[in-house]
Amino acid sequence: MKVINSISEKHRLLSLPEPLHPLVSVIRISDIRFTDPAVWQNFSVNFYCISLKKNIGGKTKYGQKYYDYDKGVMTFIAPRQIMSLDASQTDILNPASGYALLIHPDFLYKHPLAATIKNYGFFSYAINEALHLSEKEEKDIEDIFLKIDQEYQHIDKHTQNIILSQIDLLLNYSNRFYERQFITRKAVNHDILSKVDQLLTEYLDGDQTQKTGLPTVEFLGNQLNLSPHYLSDLLRSLTGQSAQQHIQERLIEKAKEYLSVTSLSVAEIAYHLGFEYPQSFNKLFKRKTSISPLEFRQTFN
Repeated sequence: MKVINSISEKHRLLSLPEPLHPLVSVIRISDIRFTDPAVWQNFSVNFYCISLKKNIGGKTKYGQKYYDYDKGVMTFIAPRQIMSLDASQTDILNPASGYALLIHPDFLYKHPLAATIKNYGFFSYAINEALHLSEKEEKDIEDIFLKIDQEYQHIDKHTQNIILSQIDLLLNYSNRFYERQFITRKAVNHDILSKVDQLLTEYLDGDQTQKTGLPTVEFLGNQLNLSPHYLSDLLRSLTGQSAQQHIQERLIEKAKEYLSVTSLSVAEIAYHLGFEYPQSFNKLFKRKTSISPLEFRQTFN
């Protein structure tokens, strides 16, 4: 696997001039030339990459449906993520355009963004969960890329703070636009919610808990072809609960069923649900219901 450690190294691999700033750079997608396609088959970078791309050929699968990449599409890559790109598939007649913003973590050093950038879940989304922009949104994002590019043309003592404020603005806009996307794709997302509930029902009603333990967000994501972070943010937009909270609610519902209609002991119920230790089950049940499993069972006697 090829590890790209610096922004300068990535510039060279894309046949671009040396960056004007060693820790931050805006690349025009149309200027990229892949001289060694083999490099991009399996690689990672040690910096953040935020891309706005247009006119990308083909379609991308989102859940169980396909979406065109004709208009502006944003993707977010965190350091050390492993990627693969088919650099040989380029459309000469209708080439992709847009921008890529490269940010080395050292550029954020001692600034609040060094911590807050890690809280944006979309840096852990899969490529098929890209952000699709309206024309106005695309213009807003493009303006920020251009302002950053313009700012480091003449570096002075204000350059870093101005660029950092633009990056902060870019991330806040992206967060807003992702929330809009969750709403505008509500029909698709409700279908995913139904499938989540179906998967959990089958998992808890069958013997899966005995084989693999408690259901996890990773399990649900794998079944739905969605990254755990994206699934969690999607469910939060629909239900107000993260994927983990959604799983816990279903566990409590199933536990109440066992407590009310079976004679299984609390420990047996805990093991049947996939808990390794009954104490963990007791703790979760009390946190969610304010009473212990035994107290809940006594209400039926």
